[in-house]
Amino acid sequence: MSAELVSAFMAIGLSEQKAKETLKNEAVSQNLKTAIEQAEKIAPGQIDKENGKLLYNIATKLKAQIKNHQLMLVEYIVKREITTEIQLNAALDYLLHHPLPPVDIEKFEEECGVGVVITPDQVEAAVEEVIGKYRPELLEKRYRFNMGTLMGEARSRLKFADGKIVKNEVDMQVLDLLGPKTEADLEKPAKKKAVKEQNDSGTKQGAKKETQTAESFVSEDGEVKSFMEVMGQAMKFHKTGENYKTDGYVITPNTMDLLKKHLKEIGGKVHTRFPPEPNGILHIGHAKAINFNFGYAKKHNGNTYLRYDDTNPEKEEEKFFTGIREMVEWLGYKPFKVTHASDNFDKLYEYAVELIKRGDAYVCHMRSEDLKGFDTPDSPWRDRPIEESLQLFEDMKNGKIGEGGATLRMKTTLEEGKKDPVAYRIKFTPHHRTGDKWCIYPTYDYTHCLCDSIENITHSLCTKEFQSRRSSYYWLCNAIDVYCPVQWEYGRLNLNYAVVSKRKIAKLITEGYVRDWDDPRLFTLTALRRRGFPPEAINLFCAKVGVTMAQTVIDPSMLESCVRDVLNVTAPRAMAVLDPLKVTITNFPADQPNSLTVPNFPADEKRGSHTISFKPVIYIEKSDFRETADKNYKRFAENQPVGLRHAGYILTVDKVVKDNGGNVTEILASCKKTSETDKPKGFIHWVSDPQVCEVRLYEKLFFHKNPEDPAEVPGGFLTDINPESLKIIPQAYVDATVKNAKVFDKFQFERLGFFAVDKDSSPAKMVFNRTVTLKEDPGKS
Repeated sequence: MSAELVSAFMAIGLSEQKAKETLKNEAVSQNLKTAIEQAEKIAPGQIDKENGKLLYNIATKLKAQIKNHQLMLVEYIVKREITTEIQLNAALDYLLHHPLPPVDIEKFEEECGVGVVITPDQVEAAVEEVIGKYRPELLEKRYRFNMGTLMGEARSRLKFADGKIVKNEVDMQVLDLLGPKTEADLEKPAKKKAVKEQNDSGTKQGAKKETQTAESFVSEDGEVKSFMEVMGQAMKFHKTGENYKTDGYVITPNTMDLLKKHLKEIGGKVHTRFPPEPNGILHIGHAKAINFNFGYAKKHNGNTYLRYDDTNPEKEEEKFFTGIREMVEWLGYKPFKVTHASDNFDKLYEYAVELIKRGDAYVCHMRSEDLKGFDTPDSPWRDRPIEESLQLFEDMKNGKIGEGGATLRMKTTLEEGKKDPVAYRIKFTPHHRTGDKWCIYPTYDYTHCLCDSIENITHSLCTKEFQSRRSSYYWLCNAIDVYCPVQWEYGRLNLNYAVVSKRKIAKLITEGYVRDWDDPRLFTLTALRRRGFPPEAINLFCAKVGVTMAQTVIDPSMLESCVRDVLNVTAPRAMAVLDPLKVTITNFPADQPNSLTVPNFPADEKRGSHTISFKPVIYIEKSDFRETADKNYKRFAENQPVGLRHAGYILTVDKVVKDNGGNVTEILASCKKTSETDKPKGFIHWVSDPQVCEVRLYEKLFFHKNPEDPAEVPGGFLTDINPESLKIIPQAYVDATVKNAKVFDKFQFERLGFFAVDKDSSPAKMVFNRTVTLKEDPGKS
């Protein structure tokens, strides 16, 4: 049979290799076989290479929802009324917009150019008009002009013209205007050299690289771009009301009427939803879902519901409801409405009764353990009488059947092969919002699509694991005969060196490895906020990960890079010393003021300043001093002066004071003004009359990339904990100007990293979390 199909495919013009490749795709090969058989019945022996190519296009492009029009299309091709791929694409597009029979033949033929003849004179005139429009730019740029612009405009004026003929005419008229290419036309454009400049931390980098980075996420007004501004046009889904054009969408006799009613109710606006379960804290993966749902709707001036999927009352708590909304708003999004699946419990019950009446659901008594997995036995109650299922379902609702004694199951099979998913189960647990009204609760498989329908969701965006539920999603809406939204899937976002399971994070907390759900070593959103990650950076990270169907596992370094990029343009600078060494300036000038004005952003002094103390006693990092400097060392030493950042002075060692153990405890130094002719090798940061605070430094919580993988960590994730993941510095010195900072305020401590005020801060003592280090090694000479 395979050899016969290969021969049949080659007979219509496919190469042997292409025919064999086609055979590997069962769906396409079956479609093509059917198309060839239809063509042979209409015009035996008349298929040649040209219309054979179009038959192949039908096999690969014809969507399921217009499959019933295949014979008509084949007939138009065989009768040579549709002769080009452009015409066929126009025909497919028209049918997608008008999927239900009967087809308006006159309009169909008009839309796909049946009978349209484009003469050479028409091609010449259209190309001449386009070239005239761009003549000045063509003469200036010559062959560096983008010729695709000319082709695109000429083709738009001659929709059904042969592309090769149009291109030949464009080439000929361009040559006539410009003449042959000269040596200058053939030269490659010179590359611009990157200019080096200093960044805020005093190190040199290519300005071009910095500019490109800034341009990618900073808008013209200096604000960090939104998720969708960075994403651009990457998220391309169906237009509102055109649900039927998407792959796999099921069309029923009522589909178009339901869509018209839906479109009227939403006013043509995009409507999405973010549907979290209120049984835990959101993590970095949820940030992607929030951005996709809210970001897509916002981009199209639409609305997004925050809908709590509160169908499992055993695990739901008020703190999770409030925490979820807080994180959504922290990321910069305001819900159109806050709703709950439980808002629709009455309606969902009515739908379930209707489903039973239509013969599409039944009450089953199989045990829950027998329903798990994919190769489950058929239920012996699948064909029980409708009236019996209706009575038993009411008994379930009225508490007459015990937990586990019965479920309501739907007569459908998920794409992954799971048969008859459960719609309702019995739970004698009071609900957070409905109290004791219900003892049966709907499942996600049943609730989700129907709540989407009730709320008129246009785009049901979800992660890849729900692809296996798409067919049941469409089936259920159509079985009850209600509006059916479109489900779109994208790849889930995961991070290395992390666990995000609610159960495992709870274990980390109860075992004392982390303090709570917002411990800055975790990747919950509350933890990232506490550590100092700006929401704009998380949104930027989600945008950079992008739209992909594949499950994505990213190294935290990419997230940290986004954090640095955002904080570099948003976090004001301050100076701090984590390991202080006292320096007394013995000749402190009498006329030197005891304070200095320092810019908040040295690269852009228009963005404000702050005042710091500058007195005879200052503190520097112990690591910034050596008794003897070698040729590679650029900081302070007995034989090497050093500059003080922002002060305009150079320090020179007069005397080194040590304790009985030989440890340096103080440096006596003299100072002098810097000048063009007297510059030190390096500059260091310092503080004077500082604020004493606690600083917390964080490293990865786990040693291995995949702490949950038994192959990497045979002993389980709790054995992979890094005991050095938190280092506390109880007495660090920081510019006193930070003392009025609020919780979560962020700073760049020069040469050290980015830091944020922790919620443990008090009037008696401030606490700072290190958010991320600088790109450069802070200990580098």
